[in-house]
Amino acid sequence: MTKVLSILFALLIFETIIVIHEFGHFIVARKNGVKVNEFSIGMGPALFKKQGKQTLFAVRAFPFGGYCSMEGEESGSGAVSETAFCNKRVGQRIAIVSAGVAMNLLLAFVLQVVSTSVSGDITSTTVSSFYDDAVSNSKGTPLQKDDKIVSVNGMRIFTQMDIIYQFRNDPDGVYDMVVRRGGEEVELENVTFTLRGEEGTSIYIDFTVYPVKRTPLTVVSESFRQMLTNGRLIYISLFDMVRGKYSLKDISGPVGVVDQIDEVIDSRTDAETGIDWKELSLDMLFLAILLSTNIGLFNLLPLPALDGGRLIFLLIELVRRKPIAPKYEGMVHLVGMAVLLCFMLVVTVSDITKLFG
Repeated sequence: MTKVLSILFALLIFETIIVIHEFGHFIVARKNGVKVNEFSIGMGPALFKKQGKQTLFAVRAFPFGGYCSMEGEESGSGAVSETAFCNKRVGQRIAIVSAGVAMNLLLAFVLQVVSTSVSGDITSTTVSSFYDDAVSNSKGTPLQKDDKIVSVNGMRIFTQMDIIYQFRNDPDGVYDMVVRRGGEEVELENVTFTLRGEEGTSIYIDFTVYPVKRTPLTVVSESFRQMLTNGRLIYISLFDMVRGKYSLKDISGPVGVVDQIDEVIDSRTDAETGIDWKELSLDMLFLAILLSTNIGLFNLLPLPALDGGRLIFLLIELVRRKPIAPKYEGMVHLVGMAVLLCFMLVVTVSDITKLFG
């Protein structure tokens, strides 16, 4: 039963993210006078069709993906109509291509506002007190009460999560920090924390931070900072993957996400009372925020077949005052799509192997 529920949650989250992404392309294309031939939810044979004034709207049998098919979208299509994508000004095409990513990030932000509004306390990055066994207020250049932490080891701090990440990412217990103290930024060298755990690699965070009163303004502000934190951590993870810090077993695709959701459901299920739906809903909300941000920012990477790759060609056209030859652009995107599909296949096989490993 939990596996079926996990699959349903995964389908709902992924399909919502993809439909919102394609809707971004759709609405901006229509605003710029581009004819959208079809807007489809899902793939495969159509279960429902409705012909609009310009666009065929369809719901298809398999809830995996969707698409927004624009006239003259493909390189070298030869479309001559003024409503064709390829015949619009380069600025208009940049707006249309960027709209999918923008909608994914907007979705993530809206969900983050909801999450911040209903879950947990809003916390600052300002030190409120130290535990009795604290050493960070006595060793190195010590922290003080009311210090607002600005950076840790050179990384700008937006949220409490950033502080925790930096402490865990550099587990030697000694950090260079910048704090705002008395209205000025002060550099602190070798702020020291106690190491705990069996191998002495767990950082003991020996201070607390002030809570923030929940108001509409603080909710929006905290949500924006959390988006900055999530986006930066996603790019850091991608760069770490390229540098070889993570192996293939550390990367998950849709199959891996289903398995992770299954583990979350198990953790929220009690033998007597059943599923704690409130906590599970918050967990799924958090997952949807991360996935929408992840998919949006991944699509922005300057790689062939992704929106970021298409933007690169459009920016080159903007500088050169003429487009790259369509046959070359099409070839690059074709190769990029093949590589991307192969990568997805490898990740999926790896996920399946981990399930039965």
